[in-house]
Amino acid sequence: MRRETLLNIVLFALLPATALAAWMLDEPFIITLATKAAILALAGVGLNIALGLGGLISFGHAAFFGLGGYAMGILASHAQSYAPLMESPFLIEGTKSMPVIWLVAIVTSALAALAIGALSLRTSGVYFIMVTLAFGQMLFYFTISWPAYGGEDGLSIYVRNGFPGLNTLDPLTFFGVAFAVLALVLWGAGRLAKSAFGLALSAARQNPERVETVGLAPYRLRLVAFVISGAITGLAGALFADLNRFVSPTMFSWQTSGEIMVFVILGGVGRLFGPVAGAALFILLEHVLGGLSEFWHIYLGLILLLVVLFARGGIVGTIAGREVAHD
Repeated sequence: MRRETLLNIVLFALLPATALAAWMLDEPFIITLATKAAILALAGVGLNIALGLGGLISFGHAAFFGLGGYAMGILASHAQSYAPLMESPFLIEGTKSMPVIWLVAIVTSALAALAIGALSLRTSGVYFIMVTLAFGQMLFYFTISWPAYGGEDGLSIYVRNGFPGLNTLDPLTFFGVAFAVLALVLWGAGRLAKSAFGLALSAARQNPERVETVGLAPYRLRLVAFVISGAITGLAGALFADLNRFVSPTMFSWQTSGEIMVFVILGGVGRLFGPVAGAALFILLEHVLGGLSEFWHIYLGLILLLVVLFARGGIVGTIAGREVAHD
């Protein structure tokens, strides 16, 4: 068994093992931390498809994270107030069903990624970074000035949304839902990386001119990857909002985009389980160092600097050595 495969198994088992141990010790807060790590890892997996496979350095993925969160917040708020979203020409009501909310979050984020990607991918390099950042900031300021759903104060949801046959108010059950979604997306991302599309996308990242000579369009490959990436990040946003039972414009902020990128860089860009390792480390540092100082981000910055300078493969890449990513 390859070293990275063994490491992936350990990383995959780490979160449920932590949640089960916390449940046995009657520590619901630790279960919540494990749930948060799983959801943020899901957002990192989404970005990693664009960044790791496509080489697209997006600094605006908070746009999709926030859209997913607000999809949940808007639907759930109308369900709890019994006020329809729209009365004419069709009656559209809110809902507290997780599968329906996830579907809306995925579709909304995918459509936004299609529009943003279609424009952003006409640029490259630092211009691409700035355009994606600009879209995220546009949505950030839009939600601040949107009083119907709380404006800058955000929107609270008083009861967690439901999943058929499950008690999602139980912390361990909700963790199980989030972890199952993460596992499914990781499986899909692994298959995508090894598919013909994934190989073509990787080739377009390395040598777009050569890809064009064989009849493939790098722009289309990158756009599809960007849409898939945005849809997954939007799903993570819906779960994150459900975990906190609260949405606010900060979900759209550039700091959120930066944190999602930090998960990927810490764990290893292009490594399938890199976002899982990065998100778990981030939550651990936030919990441990945050209790010591409110300036714990200084220590996170030092760790990130060391990773960038001396461990460019991130946690997974450093431990696995020079083995090929996505295995």
